[in-house]
Amino acid sequence: MLAAFTAGLLLITISELGDKTFFIAVILAMRHSRRLVFVGVIAALAAMTLLSVMLGQIVSLLPKHYIHFGEISLFIGFGLKLIYDASRMPAKSENTGAKEAACAVAQQSEGGTSTMPAKAWFPSPNLAILFQAFVMTFLAEWGDRTQISTIALAASYQPFGVTTGAILGHGICTAIAVIGGRLIAGRISERVVTAIGGLLFLIFGTVAILEGV
Repeated sequence: MLAAFTAGLLLITISELGDKTFFIAVILAMRHSRRLVFVGVIAALAAMTLLSVMLGQIVSLLPKHYIHFGEISLFIGFGLKLIYDASRMPAKSENTGAKEAACAVAQQSEGGTSTMPAKAWFPSPNLAILFQAFVMTFLAEWGDRTQISTIALAASYQPFGVTTGAILGHGICTAIAVIGGRLIAGRISERVVTAIGGLLFLIFGTVAILEGV
């Protein structure tokens, strides 16, 4: 359980810093109550984590050697891709996660599109903020590499440990985003974070290989 908790915590904390969902929380917290944004974002990430762990448990019903091979392929593949992406980034590049998040918030802001209900639909403005933070974060996280990696971890590690570690990691990143995200966002190097994330995936892949020896 400790290994599962640590794996989930490290994977999420490193991968989510500077990610699209991180900057969605940053931008929303600059416009609305930090407390409400934190609750909405972490609720979405916790729901996504629980869903991913349940999917991982379904995957765990497959033959063990298929799961082991898939886990190794996933982590090594993601790791190599992230390191390759980092190597092609200029030393001083704009954070694409920040740009994508800004576009998403602009599109989903009140009156921007029909996909986000107007505040008049809700009995209070606070519920509208919670709903916006939840929906935007959930949709942005769907199909993200952290979701897929959480599924892979839950298929091989103790599910409760993965769940608690991943949710704690999401909570740490979300707290950083809503409290000091505006200041920190400008200091995050997407190249460095991407490279560290790739290295972490490679480490998980190597551990999986050694566990199968």
